[in-house]
Amino acid sequence: MLLKRRLFIAVSLLASGISSALAADTFAVSPQPPAVQAGAWVLMDYTTGQILTAGNEHQQRNPASLTKLMTGYVIDRAIDSHRISAEDVVTVGKDAWAKGNPVFDGSSLMFLKPGDRLTVHDLSRGLIVDSGNDACVALADYVAGGQPQFVKMMNNYVQKLNLRDTHFETVHGLDAPGQHSSAYDLAVLSRAIIHGEPEFYHMYSEKSLTWNGITQQNRNGLLWDKTLKIDGLKTGHTSGAGFNLIASAVEGNQRLIAVIMGAASSKGREDEARKLLVWGQQNYATVQILTRGKSIGNERIWYGDKENVAVGPDRDFWMALPKTEIEHIKARYVLNGKELDAPIAAHQSVGEIELYDRDKVVARMPLTTLDSVEKGGLFSRLSDYLHHKS
Repeated sequence: MLLKRRLFIAVSLLASGISSALAADTFAVSPQPPAVQAGAWVLMDYTTGQILTAGNEHQQRNPASLTKLMTGYVIDRAIDSHRISAEDVVTVGKDAWAKGNPVFDGSSLMFLKPGDRLTVHDLSRGLIVDSGNDACVALADYVAGGQPQFVKMMNNYVQKLNLRDTHFETVHGLDAPGQHSSAYDLAVLSRAIIHGEPEFYHMYSEKSLTWNGITQQNRNGLLWDKTLKIDGLKTGHTSGAGFNLIASAVEGNQRLIAVIMGAASSKGREDEARKLLVWGQQNYATVQILTRGKSIGNERIWYGDKENVAVGPDRDFWMALPKTEIEHIKARYVLNGKELDAPIAAHQSVGEIELYDRDKVVARMPLTTLDSVEKGGLFSRLSDYLHHKS
């Protein structure tokens, strides 16, 4: 039997992350999202993973050069696992040379030549800033011994990240049968990239790169937008994909990720991403609701060496909240049973914390003991027994 506790806490009084992929309609009142002109789109709160608004977010579409996000992610993981290092020197092979290669005809390149020697770090910059298809091939050869082997690694990470709408056939994203992803999956991947490799993530905000005497500008025009603090991530375009863009913007403790797929033009993808980011910043706040180990109540415990035990969350908990609803968010906890008996361990689950927006439950998380309580002595246990039965 669950025992309801009448403990309500305004969010503003809670000291305040865990991932909480809650939909925008979770709340009692949600702001009206903007109309977006694109084939598919997503606006995600980075801290929580919540989707603030979306359209056709699970539709399988051609990712084009957004594929390179996974290529870069695999490189980062290879560095993390010490399989390679950022300072390793790579010798470029002929298969990474655009000359005479019809696959690369008219596509984005770093303009590598066979025999060029450069570090994994510099090739990664070419992959990210120049969107170099040749850099992707050179890195795939070095890390996996060839493109098919590297593509297999990419799809292994698709499984690990639980990207259900995604499958890769190339290391660079040029159109290929069977290659697809979705706006939702690419938001999840972008979140993993930002979280996973801070030392490499700054490359996504670099505005230009010079290699072999050729200077190229980053194709993400939002990096020059002075009204938003954009620090990534990537653009993509093929005739089959349309114009794609993923942009991440930071304001205070809030980071938002906007994904646009299938826009009509380069400017259009920037306008639609900007529209989403501005709407998110104006209407939502990323708020720390609960703090790991901070008491939200004390419960009577029977037959122990203490009379009470503090209870609270076993982890930090954040939410992206509509700004109009923050004052209406309250917490209440529920015990699993009528009472708590000693002995009991610290961090033991004893119930559930419920978060309400007005009268609507918007999230639940475990309620745990914050201290251990040992069994009391014979006299105290007898006293408790008599009081308990009276």
